[in-house]
Amino acid sequence: MVANRTIAPGIAVSPLALGTNVFGWTADTETSHAVLDGYVAAGGNFLDTADSYSFWAEGNTGGESETIIGKWLAGRSDRDELVIATKVSHHPQFLGMAPGTIRAAIDASLTRLDIDAVDIYYAHFDDPSTPLIESIAALSELVDQGKIRSIGISNYTAERIKEWLDISAREGFHPPVVIEPQYNLVERGIEADVLPLARTHGLAVVPYYSLAHGFLTGKYDNGEEIESPRAPDAAKYLNAHGRKVIDAVKSVADEHSTQPASIALAWLAAQNGVAAPIASARTTDQLSPLVESMQIQLTTKDLQLLGEASQL
Repeated sequence: MVANRTIAPGIAVSPLALGTNVFGWTADTETSHAVLDGYVAAGGNFLDTADSYSFWAEGNTGGESETIIGKWLAGRSDRDELVIATKVSHHPQFLGMAPGTIRAAIDASLTRLDIDAVDIYYAHFDDPSTPLIESIAALSELVDQGKIRSIGISNYTAERIKEWLDISAREGFHPPVVIEPQYNLVERGIEADVLPLARTHGLAVVPYYSLAHGFLTGKYDNGEEIESPRAPDAAKYLNAHGRKVIDAVKSVADEHSTQPASIALAWLAAQNGVAAPIASARTTDQLSPLVESMQIQLTTKDLQLLGEASQL
């Protein structure tokens, strides 16, 4: 039984979010639907997408992931049990955080997803060309209109997040409830500013790149060439620090008779303030160690070993 975590009134999420940026890119519709089925069957309920996924793939224009999810949702009776998060600002046709862009982008996302409202709507990237108060007002308006249930922030600095919070409080706008930053055992930079800020203000943290582009699966440290579009990004962690981290992860994984990915995700989920790490799978085989992480309880000794090995 997976214990969900409440991140906002009426919104409780499983301790693992399924990243869907691979849908329509390295996973076709049929495979994507199989991954979604497997994730929900394992107790997951939190889907993370974006309107821009995956415009970078040949032949794509953006919105492919949302469309695949929308087709999967059609006719399902458990929509209200699922938490669906998407994002605005990076779709080629809806760039930036201008109010008009936000209004057009949410309508396009709702159409592709074929739902009435998004549970979490993230500002995907900061847009310095648009006054922050205008972006916040537009998002708050969407909450009032019932098109989104809550607001999230992704890829913003701690200073800009604090500014956002101050504006929301001063002007009476709906405040953000969740932050989505990069965070994992080899990328712990947010512990200096974003994570303490989130804890102070009660914002849930939902980290992306939780497996460091796949490096924390342990499959990149044996010298074998891996066929994956993320391989070059994962390879950058093949240094002394990265090898120390993966050795610790594998050691803990052996103790729990599980795979390194499960341990890396369980460590993230155990961090104070983290609601659910995000991880993606382009096959059902890749999904297994991800969902297994939701059942793992790391010991104090495990957490200490992983924390010390990954501390720079």
